[in-house]
Amino acid sequence: MTDTFAVVTVTYSSGDYLHNFLRTLPAASTQTPQVIIADNGSTDGAPEQAEADHENVTLVHTGGNIGYGGAVNRGVAEIDADVEFILVANPDVEWSPGAIDELLAAAKRWPRAASLGPLITEPDGTVYPSARRVPDLISGTGHAVLGAVWKSNPWTVAYRNDDADLTERPVGWLSGSCLLLRRSAFDNIGGFDSRYFMFMEDVDLGDRLGRSGWLNVFVPTASVMHAKSHSVSKHPEKMIPAHHASAYRFNADRNPGPLRAPLRLALRAGLAVRSKIAVAAAQREQRAADDRA
Repeated sequence: MTDTFAVVTVTYSSGDYLHNFLRTLPAASTQTPQVIIADNGSTDGAPEQAEADHENVTLVHTGGNIGYGGAVNRGVAEIDADVEFILVANPDVEWSPGAIDELLAAAKRWPRAASLGPLITEPDGTVYPSARRVPDLISGTGHAVLGAVWKSNPWTVAYRNDDADLTERPVGWLSGSCLLLRRSAFDNIGGFDSRYFMFMEDVDLGDRLGRSGWLNVFVPTASVMHAKSHSVSKHPEKMIPAHHASAYRFNADRNPGPLRAPLRLALRAGLAVRSKIAVAAAQREQRAADDRA
């Protein structure tokens, strides 16, 4: 197995997604990496089967559902410190040929790049906006309030970076669904912030890397397909509040101190209301889909 990079993925009853992840991985690089599966409590047997079927796969039980970032940190801890790069990816990613080698080549071109992310497509071929700006309080609020009802509003367009060309370039942050990380930079900032159970941990990571003088680089010549949100869509009553809680944490961390306490209180109240509205809307859509079925 290679000493250049290793792969970490986090599972939670990921089923066939994990099978396809491992099936398509060999074509993504000429090297054979160590793969760490950090399992957050699967009950489907898929992680155990993957370890049995693949010599380069190691299964690590995290001891419970500790969240995405915490599980990644647990997986990274299993990898020898001499391994230069860690490829973090969701188990519902499918790899395009040469994708990882393209990211590694870009890492040589950008020696100050701490994270590098590929072009991410959805199953229907739609390009997912995975390379974005770090939101500030104003743009983040505008996107949160108007994004669902006015998709072309200026705050959402700026946050999603929709107008940007598909060119290799530094960005504010990259989607944690597939991310090549320079191990030295990742360790230097303490890895993912495990306080984020789910969502926004990649925004926080990219922002902290940038504040530490590193770059986050989008590499569209590498591509993967991501069957995103297969867990989120099944449990909106849990996932949507988790998303809003992470949004509050991100903004509260960047607006500390007693003088900004009223701002944080207003932000918490506004996000709580928005979360309830979003859950109700998602549940209505679920019921309508069930009725059609």
